[in-house]
Amino acid sequence: MATAAGTASATSFISATFTAPSNSTESLAQNATTVGWMRESGGRGTLTLITTCLLTMFICTWVVIHRRVYRSNSMGQWHKTAIFLKAIVAPEFIAVEGLQEWSQAKKMVAQCAEYKDDEGKSMELIHAFYISMLALRYRVGKTTSRVIWPNQYVWLLRHGFIEWRNHAEWGLLRRDIEDKSNTDGFAKATALVQVFWFVAQCIMRSAHDLPLAPLESMTISYIPLFAVTYYFWWFKPKDIMSPTVINLPNMTSSQREEFEDLAISSDFDDEGLDRQNSWGNIWALTPRVFEKEYNDARKAERLERQAQPMVFDGKGGVNVTVVSEIAVYKEERVVAHWDPDLYGSWLWPLICLFGASFGALHLISWETHFPTLTELWLWRASAIASIVSLLVFMHYPRVVLKWGGPVTMLSIISPAIYLLSRIVMIAGAIAAFRRADPALYETYVVSDYWIHIL
Repeated sequence: MATAAGTASATSFISATFTAPSNSTESLAQNATTVGWMRESGGRGTLTLITTCLLTMFICTWVVIHRRVYRSNSMGQWHKTAIFLKAIVAPEFIAVEGLQEWSQAKKMVAQCAEYKDDEGKSMELIHAFYISMLALRYRVGKTTSRVIWPNQYVWLLRHGFIEWRNHAEWGLLRRDIEDKSNTDGFAKATALVQVFWFVAQCIMRSAHDLPLAPLESMTISYIPLFAVTYYFWWFKPKDIMSPTVINLPNMTSSQREEFEDLAISSDFDDEGLDRQNSWGNIWALTPRVFEKEYNDARKAERLERQAQPMVFDGKGGVNVTVVSEIAVYKEERVVAHWDPDLYGSWLWPLICLFGASFGALHLISWETHFPTLTELWLWRASAIASIVSLLVFMHYPRVVLKWGGPVTMLSIISPAIYLLSRIVMIAGAIAAFRRADPALYETYVVSDYWIHIL
């Protein structure tokens, strides 16, 4: 490495010098255009670089995850692992999921604002999040229970079956929720320090005209999305181990039927059904109230069509088109469904652009050395493809696995393109270490500056 010439001024804030490790990066740079694995000797080596990036990604991701609540703690932990893997592959979608959950919690707070306790306080975000994360259930047997969904809880309040001033009896006292929440302040502080230190190192390397590895660019790309996700989940309880199980108030059979008909899904109940204990359950997104409302509207439309007289084709047969439109209700498999209140707002274009920032930040390595020209262009093309495919995918308010013409097929193809681009970028970031620019391992020494004490 080259050593900075001259003596630093007494009033200078930073004096940076490039120091050579014992394995002599300088001589490697003179004798070869690229280097492979570099040992940890006096500077930064390949192992340090990789472990720092992976640690930053892991600690940020793991700390930000707020899983839903299961009766079985093992299922809850596996669900957290599933979210972690999703966040590594597609952090944009975890951020949007956090936004949609926050939006639902805000709506629930607004719907319950008129109901006060003895101190004049109404529902807060922490209560709405607690209910939305499936932490409130009602008994249906000695050992079985069902989820009380947000819309069901609002229904109980509006029909006078419960009163907000008695919310402590339902395990909704703020202090009790906070006691059950396993928020780790030390883990948060560690993640914060690690992120700031990692970003500071990347900025200082750029300030000294030193390149960043593609893996470092990828790591930087995660940070804004995780910060936003954590903002949306700031008041959401974390790692609740067990739900609150209560007895429903007395109802007539018709009232009970109306209440149970509001259930968004039965897949997360605890009745011992195969689909409730399936490993596929941990990968599924938590269904939202707006999805239930949409499906109910489609169901009502379907029933209305069924009630209409059959349409004949003029040859004595039934119009097949009408029959297929009625039957299609049960055949849809939903890939994505965005909250209509968010999708139709002025915020949605900004949300899409912010989501596309993940792929855009990978372009920091646009001029970074790759082992081959093909890999360089694969990296560039994949970063651009991830941006475009995400914007196309989020353009559709609802994506289903159903043929609807060539244009709608873009909604199904775009997530496949996104996933492929992510695989290429991850593979490219790892493969780039086999023949890297020697300057990647050049270091600087910071002195006469307050950040040096870190």
